[in-house]
Amino acid sequence: MQDLFSLAAADELITRRGLRTPFLRMVHDGTALPRSRFTSAGGVGATIDDQVDDAKVRELFADGVTAVLQGVHRTWSPVGDFVRALAGELGHSVQANAYVTPPANQGFAAHYDVHDVFVVQVHGEKEWRIHAPVHDHPLRDEPWGSRAADVREAAAQPADLTLTLRPGDVLYLPRGFIHSARALGGITVHLTLGVHSWTRQHLAQAFTTQALATVARDPWVRSSLEMGVTVGDTAELADDIARVRAELADALQRIPDADIAAAMAALAAGSMRPGPVPVFTEPGDEQ
Repeated sequence: MQDLFSLAAADELITRRGLRTPFLRMVHDGTALPRSRFTSAGGVGATIDDQVDDAKVRELFADGVTAVLQGVHRTWSPVGDFVRALAGELGHSVQANAYVTPPANQGFAAHYDVHDVFVVQVHGEKEWRIHAPVHDHPLRDEPWGSRAADVREAAAQPADLTLTLRPGDVLYLPRGFIHSARALGGITVHLTLGVHSWTRQHLAQAFTTQALATVARDPWVRSSLEMGVTVGDTAELADDIARVRAELADALQRIPDADIAAAMAALAAGSMRPGPVPVFTEPGDEQ
């Protein structure tokens, strides 16, 4: 486990790697602190104003604030290698965050994620409370905040599952499952491997995008509705609605399966950055 990530790795990222926001967030009681609370100017030779200030982070952490290292797959090589391998196995995009929580503290209130999560406990012990979903299989535009009252009500009930994770333990949380976690005893560190699943909704979006492009090639579809039309009047629009519906249905039927697969492949290709590509090569070293 230590060769993947560790408390020392988290410390190095904050103190020696010149991190900038948003690669670090500081969170207390579910609220993200403004970046001015934990950043400062980069100093001589670095004309930036949002570099992580390790002294400020240390002070906040001592006051019970959780450090969230975002996009660790972009900043810590072992995690990046692991994430690329995992994404290749799963067929879905993966990203990683690291959470460093002070003793006996909780960074986030009960919530659900819109992606599947593998929690990997790296350091210390953390108690997790898990409740069944209030909304099954939430999409990416359906965050828990849109159902905050339902989530709070569910979280106020006895947990469906309570367990303690120790270093080396892994917990799988399907998207939509409500969860919260509290550090026990000492400092805790855990990785979250977020699996951003491709869904059948993505297939539907690919279909509709291509169908719209197809019908837009028809001059009649591009033409204007009659002057003086009342667009909220069903009766006035009835003939146009019927014909456009038929045009769309026909376009959907004629889209080749291979075109949908190609659209999904293009979407997937843009969802994750590839592995490192050497930038500086001596003449003659090009492959």
